[in-house]
Formats: sequence, structure tokens, C-alpha cells
Amino acid sequence: MNKEGHVLNAALLGIGLGFILEPSGTAETLRTIVAVTIPVTLGALFPDVDTAFGKHRKTLHSLPVLGLFVVFPLAFDNLSYVWIGILTHYVLDYIGSRRGIALFYPLSSQEYGFPSGVTTSSRFANAVTIAITAIELAAAFVIVHVLPQYVDFGGIVTQLPISI
Repeated sequence: MNKEGHVLNAALLGIGLGFILEPSGTAETLRTIVAVTIPVTLGALFPDVDTAFGKHRKTLHSLPVLGLFVVFPLAFDNLSYVWIGILTHYVLDYIGSRRGIALFYPLSSQEYGFPSGVTTSSRFANAVTIAITAIELAAAFVIVHVLPQYVDFGGIVTQLPISI
């Protein structure tokens, strides 16, 4: 996906996650939207920093980098939503584009992708981005509001790098 698609995805995710996490529609919802959107956007743009150094869609587009950003908030109590932006960046590049990403870099340079993606310059790129974002928001809704009714997470949820 291109930068426009990643920013569009992050903005829509920030708004959607704000309402999922704080559905009241009050000023607290607006605060949650801002608190989520800014770090998600930073995370969504971060993997493409590897265009300035390293190998694009390899150096910063791998599971070890994502793992670092998932663990970081647990260790340092900040950057809580950045990992969501990075994860959604990977999802867009994996499913939404034809090229894919090197998930296991530096162990392997092989790029993995979904066979039905579009090129980053395609006129359908934004439509694919919006469709993927809708699926991501549906998954987030299920994780936050439906799954806890059926699965006892105990103390695990309080340790996650996201406020539920």
C-alpha cells in the first residue's frame, strides 16, 4: 500500500477504535479517538522508514519488529497503540498489495503476500484500504466487546499493551 493508504487506514482506525473503546459519544470518546489516532498513525507510517535505509518491505516489515513494539509498552509504559499501527501496516501490505512483505526478515528475505492484492498505484488501492480497515474494525469490536463474554481472560487483559 502507499503512504496515502496507510494514513487513511490509521485515521479510520483511530476514529473506529475510539468509538469501540469508548462508545458513549461524549467528550471522553473524542479524547479516546485522539489518544488512539496519533500513536496508530505513527505506527502505520513507521515501517516505511526503511525506504531511507535498509531494504524496503524487509528491514522494518517483519514479525521481530512488530514483537518489539508489542513488548515495548509492557516494559516502558508508553507507545501503547503504536503496535496497532504497525500491525495494520503489515496487514495492508500483506493483503492489500501484490508485492507482500518479508515477515521473517532477517532470517529470510522471502516476501509473503495475498494473491489478490493491488498495486500501490492502482485506482482501487483506497477501496481495498477501506475494505481492509472495515474488517480490522470488525475484528477489534469482536475482541473488545464479544470475545470477553465467552472467554475468561483473567488478569491477562490488564497486562496487554491496549486499554480495554
